[in-house]
Amino acid sequence: MVTIPAQFNGPLHSGNGGYVAGLIGQEVAHDKPVTTTLRIPPPLDVPLSWERDGDAVRLLTAGGAVVGEAAPGPFQREVLPCPSAEQAAAGLANYPGFEHHPFDHCFTCGTARDDGDGLRLFAGPVDRADTAVTAAPWTPHHAFAGADGAIDLPVTWAALDCPGGWAADFSRNTMVLGRMTAQVSRRPRAGEPCVATGHLRSQEGRKFLTDTALYTADGELLGRAEQVWILIDIAAFS
Repeated sequence: MVTIPAQFNGPLHSGNGGYVAGLIGQEVAHDKPVTTTLRIPPPLDVPLSWERDGDAVRLLTAGGAVVGEAAPGPFQREVLPCPSAEQAAAGLANYPGFEHHPFDHCFTCGTARDDGDGLRLFAGPVDRADTAVTAAPWTPHHAFAGADGAIDLPVTWAALDCPGGWAADFSRNTMVLGRMTAQVSRRPRAGEPCVATGHLRSQEGRKFLTDTALYTADGELLGRAEQVWILIDIAAFS
């Protein structure tokens, strides 16, 4: 049994897509590419159960609905390059969520969250004229670290989440994460300066395809992800 604490929300009443994807994905592998698909808005503060089938894992509600499922899954594209410190600073300064945020209590990118409660990772466009590439500096808080000082794996997946949504202009296109293929090469440590980046690759109807990456400030790749975001009616998540 497992429970998604309400702290780890995306929309106010459902789980943060990256966190939940990582929670399921870590049941498959810790250091190899894993693809997690979310099937319904992840419920908060209720008991959930695991179902295993070979290499695949499913997270189920008490009624048997599939919240999400994960299995080994390869990447389709090359990893994004590490942004410069200047690009990361520009992305933070340009973060659209400071002016309008559809989910301002989001665990990863919500402006209404305090340090140690949310990640406060504010990845905005590096160039205001081109919203398709985002970046931001980020220093993980010790509240999210284990006894070894490294940030928990689902939280690291959460850090790889929202920079992709903002690359798809999240303030105008309200979306939720549908699928995420991610690999964490090394979990960041509490207090370790990092930089996150996202890139919009394409749009297919209601689907936005994005890539993200997380680096240390000196350019070590910590993790990467490829994502599918789904355009939604925000009223359904209010």
